[in-house]
Amino acid sequence: MPNHLTPTELAREANLDRRDVISKCMEMGVPIFQGRIDKSLFLTSLEAEGQPEPAKA
Repeated sequence: MPNHLTPTELAREANLDRRDVISKCMEMGVPIFQGRIDKSLFLTSLEAEGQPEPAKA
């Protein structure tokens, strides 16, 4: 399972809109490097912000 995903792929996994993923990255300081986002860092940062981690399918 890849750990670095595009905003579209991460949005699908986190049940968010692509724009929301990018906005959250900017708010939380999660880097987007070469169009990819570290999934575990993003989900951990979301959890720290008080938002529940999406259910695993």
